[in-house]
Amino acid sequence: MPSASSTSVVSPPGQPCRPEAMRIWYTRCPLPTASSIAIERGMLDDEFRADGIVVQSLNASSDMAVREAHYNHGQTNLFRQGGNIPPIWSRSRGADTVVVATNWIDEYQAIVALPSSGIQNAADLRGKRLGMPRRLNEQIDYWRAMCLRGYLAALEIAGLEPNDVEFVDLPIDEKQIPTGGASQRGTLWRGANRARRQSREALALIRGEIDAIYTAGAPGAQLSSFMGASTVVDLGAHADSGSRVNNQVPTVLTVDGELARSAPETVARYLAALMQAARWAHEHEAETLGIVGGDVGATPEWVTAAYGAEVHDRLALELDERSIAAVAAQKAFLLGNGFIDKDFDAGAWIDPRPLELARGMDHERRLG
Repeated sequence: MPSASSTSVVSPPGQPCRPEAMRIWYTRCPLPTASSIAIERGMLDDEFRADGIVVQSLNASSDMAVREAHYNHGQTNLFRQGGNIPPIWSRSRGADTVVVATNWIDEYQAIVALPSSGIQNAADLRGKRLGMPRRLNEQIDYWRAMCLRGYLAALEIAGLEPNDVEFVDLPIDEKQIPTGGASQRGTLWRGANRARRQSREALALIRGEIDAIYTAGAPGAQLSSFMGASTVVDLGAHADSGSRVNNQVPTVLTVDGELARSAPETVARYLAALMQAARWAHEHEAETLGIVGGDVGATPEWVTAAYGAEVHDRLALELDERSIAAVAAQKAFLLGNGFIDKDFDAGAWIDPRPLELARGMDHERRLG
């Protein structure tokens, strides 16, 4: 792993060694994030260019060990904004990371079934077969965890227990992060892989091998419409926010712990650039929907259908009590259901100081 500090590189004979530029890595999930806006608009490049700091996506590397840092956070100087399951998993395995911000955007989440199944509500799930994808070649099967959490929330709404239904394993060989390394800024999530995320479940549903599936986000809304599926439980619209908590609600922004300790101002500057991006999104609705759509793989129509008509106003960085409690609840769910083996103090994992510093920095810039 490269060092977080600058190192010397060989210079021509007779010239002093010059330090190698610091390199910041980033990655984001295919979700609405301030990171997507800042990356697409070049705001991170602008923030650090004068200091000679290189900012680039994990997608710039063809090394799968670097690319899969999206899951294990194993790359030095990495910022990651996205779903909360992989960072909780990596932290439980000893990854030196810090949560510096969260963001809560309610999204389309539902248990769906084909109309021919006769399943109309959560109570009708009793005795039914629920599809459970199992990715055989992933470090952390976050989608399986998402599905289970969605199913358990739906069963609880109906007063049912897990043993009232049958969970049907659906093995999947394909990895979600493809090989690559073609883009300095680009996302890891390519169209074909993204589109196939639930193909195994959808085909099993159509073939009658299962009775219902969990789905979420813009891809999920599109998939449900494509299949003509009926909504059995609309989790995304449930009044209890606890029922809406899953991998993508809330998202978390994590950073390499060593970078946070040794260069807090650098971390704050990164966050300040995301704050700028969130403000830009507020003032540029159409452009924001286009950028988000590019990341999630959907047209603006489906972006607003899945994440709300005001999604462009909801990208601000937060670290509120609801989100902090949700992260702790998600950790408890993952531990209780065998997705992580080791417990850790979720409260100690969250550090509000970088966001506080960034807010002060952002305020001064806006005044000046």
